[in-house]
Amino acid sequence: MAAPTANSTPPAELHGARRERFRAQAEVAARRAGRLSSARLLVFVAAAGALLGAWDTRGAPRLALLLLGLALAGAFVALVSAHARARREHQWRSELARGSELALARMRRDWNALPPPQPREAPPDHAYAADVDVFGHASLAQLLGAVSTAPGRQRLHGWLLAASPVDDVCERQLAVAELAPELDLRDEFAARGRLAGRVAPARIRTFVEWADGPGWLSGRRGIRTAAWLVPAVTLVLAGLQMAGVLREGWWGLGLAAAALVTWRSSRQAHAIFERAATGEEGVAGYAEQLRLLEKHRFQAPCLERLAAELRAGQGAARALRRLDGLLSYAEGRNNTLFWLPAQLIFLWDLQVLRALERWQATYGPHVAGWFKALGQADALAALAGLAHDHPDWSFPELDRAGPPALRAQALGHPLLPPVAAVPNDVVVGPPGSYLLVTGSNMSGKSTLLRAIGLNAVLAQAGGPVCAARLALPPVELWTSMRVTDSLERGVSHFMAELERLKAIVDAARRAESTGGRTLLYLVDEVLQGTNSAERQVAARRIIRHLVDHGAIGAVTTHDLELADAPELAAATIAVHFRETVHTTGDAPPLSFDYRLRPGLATSRNALKLMEIVGLG
Repeated sequence: MAAPTANSTPPAELHGARRERFRAQAEVAARRAGRLSSARLLVFVAAAGALLGAWDTRGAPRLALLLLGLALAGAFVALVSAHARARREHQWRSELARGSELALARMRRDWNALPPPQPREAPPDHAYAADVDVFGHASLAQLLGAVSTAPGRQRLHGWLLAASPVDDVCERQLAVAELAPELDLRDEFAARGRLAGRVAPARIRTFVEWADGPGWLSGRRGIRTAAWLVPAVTLVLAGLQMAGVLREGWWGLGLAAAALVTWRSSRQAHAIFERAATGEEGVAGYAEQLRLLEKHRFQAPCLERLAAELRAGQGAARALRRLDGLLSYAEGRNNTLFWLPAQLIFLWDLQVLRALERWQATYGPHVAGWFKALGQADALAALAGLAHDHPDWSFPELDRAGPPALRAQALGHPLLPPVAAVPNDVVVGPPGSYLLVTGSNMSGKSTLLRAIGLNAVLAQAGGPVCAARLALPPVELWTSMRVTDSLERGVSHFMAELERLKAIVDAARRAESTGGRTLLYLVDEVLQGTNSAERQVAARRIIRHLVDHGAIGAVTTHDLELADAPELAAATIAVHFRETVHTTGDAPPLSFDYRLRPGLATSRNALKLMEIVGLG
């Protein structure tokens, strides 16, 4: 199944046209904002002059100047509002243009033109993240950088770090296919997220914990009673005094009672305001994204479920806007001239707190679900952007029947520029066999392994893959490619590689004993940290273990003798890359076509490469 596109226009051409259109609209808005800024200054000066003239004038001219000044003051207020709208329009159109520019940079794999990837450290012993460039500069996470919210990044990174259940993957494929042609929706969603700014996950946790936590007033009946009784008594006593029924001073008893309640409650109330506001300030910008999801009608089951979660009750976006209004009342505590009389007369803090706790009771249980839905939609939209921008990619087939094997047609490396990626047909498996990849230095062996690994990660996250067709079973991916020694642990390169290979063999044993996912291993230059004779013996034993435990995988090596080992001969499927040596003409001394061929490599180029760098 090919990845869908919005229309027949090539994605790069489409993004380029949108970028230019949004830039032109932003320039129009900027010029309008400039004109309005000048106009409001002139109107302000004219209004001030008219009102000052009315101050010094008598008779009919004074009235005329006063009316003119008031009319100009009204016009000034209208111009201020119009100028603010024009500035917001300029910012919005500029952000949409930036989104199209970022999409073009991702398509070109222009990593330096993209924002630095959000930090995400995989565990140091993770099965594959470091080896296949899941995170960091020029990584899969950076390629999927259209994700624009903290919940979205967390959800997407979780999908990239661990294979998802097959049923979940199939549901995500439907959602990604539906979202891919929805370019306007995805661009607006991402732009809203970027304008909201980066929100630390800790702030979201603070907000969710407050919203779903118990109300402070709920267990304090006395303070709840005082919250309505004390202001009522104060106002009644003041009214009776004004009516002449009571002598002066009785209403002071209400103020004294309010002061006592304030002493008992304000510190806690203000702490709750701070806690709610700290989280809410971070997530308020997400309200527009939630509104977009609420109002859109989806067909894919997982998209419709998350939209239904957001529509429950009065809707997530409306609820967040209402909370924003309530917290604006809580900010009155920062203005003593307002807060002190309001607190003593009305117990202002408790009234605001009661309203917040009613909001908690109504919406609190839904808040965690809102952000879960937001994160899932954001992650799916990022995968959909990948599908839209690469119409020659396809959605993989997760095959739970038949002998486990990864079968790919025109498989490429997702992180290479499309014009540079050379596709190859690859088969890894079935159990009882392994792929032995040989070839000279720089011929493409490591790139092939990373292409297999990254596409397996994308496939089991629910996204499209860089292949014309890819079928694979549910797999547990393990790799050994960038093994390094550790001075801190006192571990040599050879020992570190042995520990990694032991972890892969143990994972294969677990997979075989549990009958779960097939283990897919990718090992680059197996056991390069020891002498040739011992390396060959050790490599044979390790590969034999993996083959015997039903794992499927690929191994690169320069030891062509590995294919001749009697214990591996029946299991070895040999493929190779080759290079071309040029001895005359202007062509480079070595060239590579990166095409995978059957059989073992028949050439080496180490000495030739030494000559090229001047060490001949």
